[in-house]
Amino acid sequence: MTRLRAARRPSIWFEIVLIAVSYAVYSLIRNAVPEQRAQALDNADWIWRAEQFLGIAVEDSVNRAVNSVTWLILTMNYYYATLHFVVTIAVLVWLYRRHPGRYAATRLVIFATTGIALLGYYLFPLAPPRLMRGESFIDTVQVHQTVGSMASGNLADMSNQYAAMPSMHIGWSVWCGITIAALATPLWVRLLGVLYPVGTLIVIVCTANHFWLDAVGGVICLGFGFALSYGWYGKLSYRLPRHIKAPGPAAGTHRTDAVAGQSAAP
Repeated sequence: MTRLRAARRPSIWFEIVLIAVSYAVYSLIRNAVPEQRAQALDNADWIWRAEQFLGIAVEDSVNRAVNSVTWLILTMNYYYATLHFVVTIAVLVWLYRRHPGRYAATRLVIFATTGIALLGYYLFPLAPPRLMRGESFIDTVQVHQTVGSMASGNLADMSNQYAAMPSMHIGWSVWCGITIAALATPLWVRLLGVLYPVGTLIVIVCTANHFWLDAVGGVICLGFGFALSYGWYGKLSYRLPRHIKAPGPAAGTHRTDAVAGQSAAP
């Protein structure tokens, strides 16, 4: 078990295959969840009433206000459709190259986070605000015809539209933000790490893709991921050595060499 927990230098090809296969399986399972439309809409009504009770149900006002500024909402639509993948992959590559000793433990966090999120999609199907019935939310992707979004055109038929809880846009972006803030050296890069999940939270609400409480669900899943990684490696992933030490000479090597030298002496 100790050897399994020990940090190793990861193989680049193994990582490429692992990430590609893992994301394909995640997408397959997520999209295979039965689209329980009626239940998802009922759950959305329940979430909305819960937020009203808590006094945080302002997503509709924010959504309509930002939608009136075309360039801003278009930017947010493309942010939502692209950075979720681009930034996460970039952070994984950066970890692999610059922090190999911390890579496996930190990667485990996001893998576990994503895995536990799949349970949420099964157990609590949830319609995003833009698909709610009887509310005034604006589907900004449909209105502004955002190209490449999984919520528009034929791509919408390939993606489960009722898998809003928990929000992996938040789970992944907070993972990216914490990783960058904890490990980057330049102050401005660390600041970007802090701002990235904040910007993501604003975007998912303004585009009516998530409720505030979906973000809470994403953070809870991330907490599970960190707990699992900590339990396996015995340390917070960012506290592990940055580099992996090369293995030292095997026990008995020096003694064997000495004996061999004596045998060869005249």
